[in-house]
Amino acid sequence: MASHQQKKPNVIFILSDDQGAWAMGCAGNDEVRTPNLDRLAHQGIRFDNFFCTSPVCSPARASILTGRIPSQHGVHDALMWQSNTSKGGLKQKVPADTIDFLGGMPSYPNLLSELGYDTCFVGKWHLGDSIEPKCGFDRWNPMPYGGTNYYNVPIVEDGCLQNHKSYASEIFTNKALKFLEDQEEEERPFGLSLHYTAPHAPWGREHHPLTLWDDYHHNCAFNSVPDVNEPLPAGFNAKPVTAARRKKTLTGYFTAIEEMDCQIGRLLDWLEKKNLRSNTLVVFMGDNGMNMCHHGVIGKGNATWPQNMFDSSVKVPCLMSRPGHVPENEVNADLLSQYDWLPTLMEYIGAADHTPDGSPGCSFASLLSGEPLKKHHSIYVFDEYGPVRMIRSREWKLVWRYPGGPHELYNIATDPDEKFNLFNTPGYADRINSLRDELEEWFSRNVDPEMDGLSLPVTGRGQLNRVGKPDAFAYRFPWVDER
Repeated sequence: MASHQQKKPNVIFILSDDQGAWAMGCAGNDEVRTPNLDRLAHQGIRFDNFFCTSPVCSPARASILTGRIPSQHGVHDALMWQSNTSKGGLKQKVPADTIDFLGGMPSYPNLLSELGYDTCFVGKWHLGDSIEPKCGFDRWNPMPYGGTNYYNVPIVEDGCLQNHKSYASEIFTNKALKFLEDQEEEERPFGLSLHYTAPHAPWGREHHPLTLWDDYHHNCAFNSVPDVNEPLPAGFNAKPVTAARRKKTLTGYFTAIEEMDCQIGRLLDWLEKKNLRSNTLVVFMGDNGMNMCHHGVIGKGNATWPQNMFDSSVKVPCLMSRPGHVPENEVNADLLSQYDWLPTLMEYIGAADHTPDGSPGCSFASLLSGEPLKKHHSIYVFDEYGPVRMIRSREWKLVWRYPGGPHELYNIATDPDEKFNLFNTPGYADRINSLRDELEEWFSRNVDPEMDGLSLPVTGRGQLNRVGKPDAFAYRFPWVDER
């Protein structure tokens, strides 16, 4: 293989599903076993303040691919509640199955393909129509739904949906390795996007390798996460967390992470065996954060009503590694977002001029070369979930809910666990007004008025169709646990 002579590096982008930034050994968690994620962190940079664009799967995934925020690409909520976790599997198609939500939008795989890369997508798609390849991917093996059993996994192959009986993370890795092996005689660089379903639900014992599930269940104290007495903040509603639910959920969650980590090790071993590790940028990222009893919640942004913007929902794991090129064993504290990924990739491979116009993000490629961020990089990150918007600096976070609240203000520097909402506390009016001005200026500069989530009925119950279509969003109804 001629990869060692290529001017452009290979790129492997690995995405996990519902993994909190806290859920890795290298992030200080001494209970969940992640030797290969720790290996990536040791061989590269761990980004300690990396944020999703929206704390729910479909919008975040659309932003990773396009570099656009939800109010630019129009995916504002999870696409329906597509899942394949019942015993009979998915019993009927939902409207989002047949809609190409990202059609016509530039995406990083499109750009890689134009630049001569062989591209491949494997794993969870959850962005509508999935039978035909999307976003410029040459090889196309998506799991099309929002959730699936870990055993009995639907994957698109040659335009047809096929079910596989072995464990999901292993199946996806096998498909990825087959793509990599097929590149050995190619002269072109490759761009592989591998999106695991782990550690998304289901978490029951029947869904995972029994020995490992039982090991966590019987031998892990789960002291790395809050207990069931963690209070739900005032003004929020969510399903109560019982001790039994907490233990079963964390057992399956940690098991799924360790099994995924094992499969990532197979990829790293293959790259090293083929002498491709130094010419391959390996990126590991989460789609959104995850509360596992944090704030008294199990779930992400849509685990509460109203939708939340807790750091545990919006901060995601992010590791980037390329030995000999990217600094090793570093922890970076800069505030970065998924909307920064596309311009970063383009600059890193020497194609900054291919970054689409109107991208709200800024490249942080300089960090991958051991240099500091460029001066024009924002000191804030921004998030949105329909009419809920967030601005966050290193010290402060403002969450603004349109039109009438409730709103939140936290001093992150002194209250990193966001226990004390200062919004109605005297003395903070100037701080609130300043942050709100920055928030509204940034969004007014970046939103597409036809996609703007500010006045849309996005309630965390799912999106059924494109913005502007009748009944595009599912409306809120009394709390039930359907996620």
